[in-house]
Amino acid sequence: MHESLTAQQRRRSLIEATITSIHLRGSLDVSVSEIAKRAGVSSSLAHHYFGGKDQLIVATMRHLLRQFHVSVLSETAKEQTPRGKVSALIRASFGPSQFDDQTISAWLVFYARAQESAEPGRLLQICLRRLHSNLVYWLRPLTGRRADFIASGVGAMIDGLYLRCALRHGVQDAEAAIFMTEDFVDAQIGRRTTV
Repeated sequence: MHESLTAQQRRRSLIEATITSIHLRGSLDVSVSEIAKRAGVSSSLAHHYFGGKDQLIVATMRHLLRQFHVSVLSETAKEQTPRGKVSALIRASFGPSQFDDQTISAWLVFYARAQESAEPGRLLQICLRRLHSNLVYWLRPLTGRRADFIASGVGAMIDGLYLRCALRHGVQDAEAAIFMTEDFVDAQIGRRTTV
């Protein structure tokens, strides 16, 4: 039992070291030995846990996606109405944890990596589909058949505004991004059509 906890802690420290290394380099141009050294473990142990750099990168991406998913669940659990759930998802998308410098660096690099590598691309698509399906589910009672269209617009705004805020390193811009996205949702709900 104690051994598996130690292994779990080592995996976690390797993932955190990966995020830090990506942030410091501004790219995926980091070696497993560099990451392992930063985590305080041997390179062979890092290879034992993850198999190689690509698997470590994928594990790190999964870690960030899980963190985001947990923040979405935490925010949406506070809301009872479909409209409240939409707002909670928007808040989570622009939450303070998403604007940590290291998290920003990792997301920017992973967005680029998803364009050129199958597994990161698949993970990103799963995240985007989950976000879209949740939005459609919560918007449908409010907007009927237009829910899919509106969810696509909200998703595009979240992605675009997050990237804009991240590139400026402007957490204060997050409030403006939330306001703009909420304004879009309100405008679309006001155009409700019957099913």
